[in-house]
Amino acid sequence: IHTERDDLNQYKALFAVETDCRNLDDAINGADAFLGLSGPDLLSSDQLARMAENPIVFACANPDPEIRPELAKKVRSDVIMATGRSDYPNQVNNVLGFPFIFRGALDVRASRINEEMKVAAVHAIRELAKEAVVQEVIDAYEGAELSFGPEYIIPKPTDPRLLGSVAAAVAKAAVDSGVARQPYPAHYPLQSLDDI
Repeated sequence: IHTERDDLNQYKALFAVETDCRNLDDAINGADAFLGLSGPDLLSSDQLARMAENPIVFACANPDPEIRPELAKKVRSDVIMATGRSDYPNQVNNVLGFPFIFRGALDVRASRINEEMKVAAVHAIRELAKEAVVQEVIDAYEGAELSFGPEYIIPKPTDPRLLGSVAAAVAKAAVDSGVARQPYPAHYPLQSLDDI
């Protein structure tokens, strides 16, 4: 998305930059990250090979990602990869955030969900990924060894700690940013669904 385009809506215009790049093939050279939200097989092996060291690839088109993890790993052993699919490591899924964001917002009767609350949710999810994985999650994934690293940068949707950490972070951010109509709940952080 470059500044010389005259067909940008207000949302894309926010991301326009001055650049000579006019397509993905131009922009991918030396890129640190690729975020795909479009369609299957958009990112080629050659393009991935031209990315910077330890490239981050979020190929989120579903059900067929912009590049399949098997191919990406074959091309680049240093790739940090995520998709929208549950059958690959690092599933990017809105279920990691949205129910708990709403829970935190509702518990403080927030007048709106603002950027501070969304960023707080992201940080809570990020921090949870770095913690030791609970046995309940390991059992749900048939004993798979899960620990923070290239194959585990995002918590699994079955992690029961998401409720407590994300809802609490969102509620606190709502209070701190002035959109909460009630104080931070005394019963926080929630530990399980039984606390609801």
